[in-house]
Amino acid sequence: MAEREPRPRRTARARGGPLDATARGARRAAQRGSGWTGREFDVVVGAVAHGGHCVARHEGRVVFVRHALPGERVVVRVTEDRHPGYCRADAVRVLEASPARIDRPCPYSGPGRCGGCDWQHADPAEQRRLKAAVVREQLVRLGGLDGADPRVRDLVVEELPGGPLRWRSRARFAVDRSGAPGLRRHRSHDVVVLDDCPITLEPAARAVLGRRWPGAGAVDVAVDAAGLVTTTRLDRRGRPQSTRVLRPGADVPEEPAGRTGRHAVGRDWEVEGTGFWQVHPAAADALVAAVGAFAEARPGETVLDLYAGAGLFGGALAPAVGGTGRVVCVEADAAACAAADANLADLPQAEVWQGEVDVQGLAGLLADLGGAPHVVVLDPPRAGAGPAVSRLLAATGARVVYVACDPAALGRDVAAFAGAGYGLAGLRAVDAFPMTAHVECVALLVPA
Repeated sequence: MAEREPRPRRTARARGGPLDATARGARRAAQRGSGWTGREFDVVVGAVAHGGHCVARHEGRVVFVRHALPGERVVVRVTEDRHPGYCRADAVRVLEASPARIDRPCPYSGPGRCGGCDWQHADPAEQRRLKAAVVREQLVRLGGLDGADPRVRDLVVEELPGGPLRWRSRARFAVDRSGAPGLRRHRSHDVVVLDDCPITLEPAARAVLGRRWPGAGAVDVAVDAAGLVTTTRLDRRGRPQSTRVLRPGADVPEEPAGRTGRHAVGRDWEVEGTGFWQVHPAAADALVAAVGAFAEARPGETVLDLYAGAGLFGGALAPAVGGTGRVVCVEADAAACAAADANLADLPQAEVWQGEVDVQGLAGLLADLGGAPHVVVLDPPRAGAGPAVSRLLAATGARVVYVACDPAALGRDVAAFAGAGYGLAGLRAVDAFPMTAHVECVALLVPA
């Protein structure tokens, strides 16, 4: 009988002994990052990036720097290091400042403080230039567009009236365990307690800040066109607990609240409590003007308004299609549909359909229309419409007016439309969120 070869023995390291545990820990640390959290060093700041920061490099790694501007030399402190290729940092000291740097108007803004604003340290014109650069970069990198295309290359972010402060008509303030309201630090659950928020309208800030909200997880607040202040107390799971309304000149809030009024496009609109509406008082009119110019809706045409909310865009386009045309507003939220029904009651050519804007729902809707729409207005949430919905809409051959609150989502969906034979025919951007990295874009997509 032949002798068997001896089986190889496993060493302690192979079995997971002390030396192997050390090696595994080193590998995990390398996967997470380089242990730079808390480290400080000098960098020269490069281009702006999506998300309210700029890009720098140090020792071969990318550093995403907040509170800095392109071209500055700053000392940064690493705040987060979880990835081998990059880390996040705050500019804690400016060694060579950009000419566009200004003193922050909000005392709660800055490294380690409130995370609500991204560009308090930049003058308003520079903020708009940075936002335009981000939109261009996302459309080129994610959308596959040519950066030399004049629609992309020459994009400017349009200023809205009212200035960079006291524009926010709706906000959600977090509440800490003691009941004190404020906003969270950047990428943190910690609440920075505030006495004021300089970008929020004063009546809204006064209604929430500087008082206690014991047991609440957050408080929503909104100010309507008539100065009515609505506050909604939320529990720690984000569920509404109670709603109060404070009328101008009154000392005691009322309960319960009904719909609040907004004014845009020369008419009044009703929105349920603190339901969705553009935060900047001038944004609705600016976006409606851009949508209308791109849509070019004509008498007798059919307009499909997706993610319609309270019916703003559909209602604004209804007069253009006239009595022989048709506007179908599609919205998933029941309260928003009820508001849209009320808002569009005097427009017989406008209809409100409740339903999800997904492939299945949209396919059924298009079949029920009995024909392809001529114009589609698409105003999706931050995640975008997605490739499947984009391809389905492209199959209609309609002019698509895309309203986007996130340039990355816009870029991805533009690429999906391009893959289905559509091209970018127009682009505008509006600074609806001064002091922050957010920007509203309106794009026109047509069959190429």
